[in-house]
Amino acid sequence: MNLAAFPKCYMDDLCVTHSMTIVDWIELAREHLRPLGVTGLEMYHGALASFEPSYLAEVRAAHSEAGFVCPMFCASPDFTSPDPAHRRSELDRQRGMIRAATALGAQTCRVLSGQRRPEVGREQGIEWVVECITELLPFAAEHNIVLTMENHFKDNYWQFPEFAQKMEIFCAIVERIESPWFGVNFDPSNTLLANEDPLVLLERVKHRVVTMHASDRRPKPGVELGPEGITDYTQLIHGEVGTGIIDYDSIFSILNGVGFDGWISIEDGVSGMEELQRSAKFLAARM
Repeated sequence: MNLAAFPKCYMDDLCVTHSMTIVDWIELAREHLRPLGVTGLEMYHGALASFEPSYLAEVRAAHSEAGFVCPMFCASPDFTSPDPAHRRSELDRQRGMIRAATALGAQTCRVLSGQRRPEVGREQGIEWVVECITELLPFAAEHNIVLTMENHFKDNYWQFPEFAQKMEIFCAIVERIESPWFGVNFDPSNTLLANEDPLVLLERVKHRVVTMHASDRRPKPGVELGPEGITDYTQLIHGEVGTGIIDYDSIFSILNGVGFDGWISIEDGVSGMEELQRSAKFLAARM
């Protein structure tokens, strides 16, 4: 297994206010995380200033000079719009994400199902998502990129939560797509937010897991999980890995049992580098 980090605590700085650049993040990680065994930095599409080849080459070089690779590219396509033109534009945008992943030297590129729009039914949404991801597979293969679908909660900048937040919908999509260029990015704490057991989901998809987000969230005190789970980020505590309720010993036992040797990316809370460092130490010891 290999350990990477995702700049969860700096997302608004990178994507909204632009008070931090990718190079700033890489330098922070080089100083504080590289000595702890973190050798990869996962990239989020919204943190990039450009998708021009020359800029992507500079970002890749900055990773290399700091002693990192960029193994995972985190994109957020939305394939559940009732508008066919919108789904087509999302397919085109995701092809751009795959090109960017290749340019950065990544091995995988995340895909999502899309937003849980109230007007979109279960079977119709599943059909659209499977159709879109299946259409992308030949393009991913040409670029030597594995598409990894995450059991997601909600992209930071979406209006609605994930269409496939619940296990049954997520697994229905995964089970309909058989390809060496498609797999699962498993996030244990997202399963909690769906009011489900992460170990149950992992047992169902363990042979399909390619990458993992290491996170450790929990609902705020007094917040009750309904049948649809949590739908609002303000109801969450998204904190240091190892301080929540995720059973990482059992997770690593299951992953070891199927010979998993992929990347695990720290998706830490919002309190800065010291938490990331403690998360890295915790995960390195377990791995």
